[in-house]
Amino acid sequence: MGKAILDASALLAFIKGEPGQDVVRQALRSSICLINTANLSEAAAKLMLIRPDPLEVRAVLAVPGLDVVPVGEEEALLGGELAIPGKALGLSLGDRLCMASAIVHQAEALTTDSIWDRITVPGLKVRLIR
Repeated sequence: MGKAILDASALLAFIKGEPGQDVVRQALRSSICLINTANLSEAAAKLMLIRPDPLEVRAVLAVPGLDVVPVGEEEALLGGELAIPGKALGLSLGDRLCMASAIVHQAEALTTDSIWDRITVPGLKVRLIR
């Protein structure tokens, strides 16, 4: 596997031991594995709703092999452009920013969200983990 970028759902599947965790584990071990700051925040918010302990959530999110990358200007603008093809699919801002990061970093986006399979954007590679 080459470079991979996780969306929040893929990271949460790994952390919670859900189906698809093996795909994420492989990405963490065998490639450059990234998550952008927006998706990390989304995962943190979901975990805080389950167990509202900020120190514990930070510890759980410190996954070895996972590099956090910022959402820069290019990702922000590309995420905005993805609103048009993503509107009919109901893509969230987090979804679009992960896709934009995947394009900018030339990485395969890993997600549990099957709707991502229905979007066609030049330069975007998506892998459903389950």
